[in-house]
Amino acid sequence: MAKKGMPRRIGVLTGGGDCPGLNAVIRAVTKTAIVQYGMEVIGIRDGYQGLVEANGEPLASDAVSNILTVGGTILGTSNRANPFRYAQEVADGEFVFKDRSQDCVENYSNWELDGLVCIGGDGTLSIAKQLMEKGLNVCGVPKTIDNDLSCTDVTFGFDTAVQVVSDAIDRLHTTAQSHHRVMIVETMGRYAGWLALKGGLSGGGDIILIPEISYTTENVCDAVRKRGARGKRCSIVVVAEGAKPKGGKLTVAKMDKAKHDQVRLGGIAVKLADEIEESTNLECRAAVLGHLQRGGTPTAFDRVLATQFGAVALDLVAKRQFGKMVALKGNKVVAAPLQSAVARLKLVDPDGPLVLTARKIGTSFGD
Repeated sequence: MAKKGMPRRIGVLTGGGDCPGLNAVIRAVTKTAIVQYGMEVIGIRDGYQGLVEANGEPLASDAVSNILTVGGTILGTSNRANPFRYAQEVADGEFVFKDRSQDCVENYSNWELDGLVCIGGDGTLSIAKQLMEKGLNVCGVPKTIDNDLSCTDVTFGFDTAVQVVSDAIDRLHTTAQSHHRVMIVETMGRYAGWLALKGGLSGGGDIILIPEISYTTENVCDAVRKRGARGKRCSIVVVAEGAKPKGGKLTVAKMDKAKHDQVRLGGIAVKLADEIEESTNLECRAAVLGHLQRGGTPTAFDRVLATQFGAVALDLVAKRQFGKMVALKGNKVVAAPLQSAVARLKLVDPDGPLVLTARKIGTSFGD
């Protein structure tokens, strides 16, 4: 399947959950391919679903004009369409799973692609690695608001999501102060607490609960009481959806049978609000930020980073350096082996500088 010489036609897709900056990458990939290298670009619809079902169309420069600042993805995405475990509904709420990866190989060949740029998080890039092993020429671009991908200092979309969390906490501070309440803010962050940690730090959260540091409700309530004893009549608790108590389990909102990872987290803020209110007799309110963190206009940082990622990904394609993921290291965008990038999640170090900084200023982690 591999061809020699300069690639002439590439595909690009966005997989997994959406986030601000995806369109900036699509724009950079398309413009660099056309302007710098004279390549043709096929935009593949709805992530790997489009690669399985041959749903794609050519992208010209006009198709990516004026999308730099737009959230979401013009190509659409899916977090259910794993080609190696493709869900097919056979009855109401019941699914069978089939290996449709060969369809991806055939459609790649039918479109006469020389390379495929896959934009996504650990799930999307893990699938990209599997497709590479089946002979496809693949380059990855790291995307996730969770910032949990190895080999890169930061993923695009994360900065925007942190800003959303910080803005929400700013607004909740004023109503918490007015009513002397405990406000519990639930962020995304399934296994990694970067979003809750950085958002909580920037917003002045009093208590931050993350997956990497188990908490006890007693310790959380004790931190709230100590603040009250110092005359602080309100508190802000920032909790990642994947945080869990010592010896406890994740808080599950529902099960999604069509997904490879069927557990959908959510609801820990409401649970904590009830527990804190019962223990302290203080009025508590829960705010679940949910998909607000994924939407809207990307920050300037994310626009620039996404543009750099897209352009460098095309440089890798042009040089036929496949099996790589672009990554930010310091101030440079470099190439990292795709296999290393998806080998493990990048988690918060409980003894790392961000956690230590938070502790120095009196932030509680409930431990």
